[in-house]
Amino acid sequence: MFPRILAGLLLLVPLHLPANETEILSYASLPGRIRASNPDLAAARLRIREALGRKKQAGRPANPELETEFEHDSRFREGRIEIGISQRFPVTNRLQLEKQVSLAAVEAAEAEVREVERKLVAEAREAFVRVLAIRSRRELLREQEALSGKLADFISAAAEKGEGSPLDAGQARLEAARMATEARKLDAEEAAATGELKPLLGLPTSAGLHLSGALGDPALPAGGKAIKRPDLDAARLDAQAASGEIAVEQSKRREDVEAGVFAAAERTEDAPEGLDTEAIVGLRFKLPLPFWNKNEGAIDEAIARSERKEKEADALAQNIRHEATTARAEMEQWAAMIGELDSKLLPLAKTQSEQTETAWRNGQGELQTVLKAREQSLELRAARLDALREFHLARVRYEAATGNP
Repeated sequence: MFPRILAGLLLLVPLHLPANETEILSYASLPGRIRASNPDLAAARLRIREALGRKKQAGRPANPELETEFEHDSRFREGRIEIGISQRFPVTNRLQLEKQVSLAAVEAAEAEVREVERKLVAEAREAFVRVLAIRSRRELLREQEALSGKLADFISAAAEKGEGSPLDAGQARLEAARMATEARKLDAEEAAATGELKPLLGLPTSAGLHLSGALGDPALPAGGKAIKRPDLDAARLDAQAASGEIAVEQSKRREDVEAGVFAAAERTEDAPEGLDTEAIVGLRFKLPLPFWNKNEGAIDEAIARSERKEKEADALAQNIRHEATTARAEMEQWAAMIGELDSKLLPLAKTQSEQTETAWRNGQGELQTVLKAREQSLELRAARLDALREFHLARVRYEAATGNP
């Protein structure tokens, strides 16, 4: 355990990127960057130090007590002085039980830190997927813009020969301008998504960020893997600690006993003999009697807390299973939609677009028909990109839900 704790504490030192330097990241490198530089994760790691501090303090006996007493008469002739030291001792195994509970609390703190990391990685991966989807959509619009520009050039050349209408050329250029405007909107969306990603990676605002990679074709992850969620581990460890606290509270039904030694010196005047000095050494012992307080309320509270923690852990496990099942079902639906688009609709739209353009070039159709066919093809390709984006977002949620990246 302690090597893991030491490694976690070493990562408290953030990795700062010099200003204006560009960071190049891939989907696979996001977790490492977050572990090294995310400030929220660095703050969360201090929970481990807090738990270690509580563990160090748990199970320690009470400090011994030094007692002194002095008395004398008004003439300072007779008097008595006493000095003693006492120590309280538990009559149960309370200190050992407290150490066991604190050890479970340290393991729970480690799991809580892993849970913070899991959420941050999932959030960063979702932003990463959105950025890649925006880029793919922009590339599609740039492609359509180029096609509209070529079509406008063709119509303009034909119009100069008296074989086409300048109005059609203007319409084609307007379509190209519309595509360029849509692409610029996506530039703003990408900037916003990148702005969300930078704080998660611990990057300064002035640093550049380049994301490498592209959205791959949909591929369902292998099923049947065990769920490895740190928040579920933390919940079960909390339940374990709460169960241990029951024994701790039960051990407090009998309070600590106190034992000590003392030494006293006393001077008295015994007329007519004069002053007489005596020394006394003795033992002192205190045993609390459990008449009024047997710690029943604290025991009942600990039992109820333990039951609550167990039920919360069971509820969390059930919610995780539902979350993973829902994300996988969503992936299957998006994958089926993409398969239908690839096998039927997109080939049909491509054929229809090519045929309408060929007919128009042969003087057998109108330009509006060509533009409409292209728009329909663009909408279908955009729908495929949206479905692909949602598939990968659902996969991120599935991997985060199962804890199996």
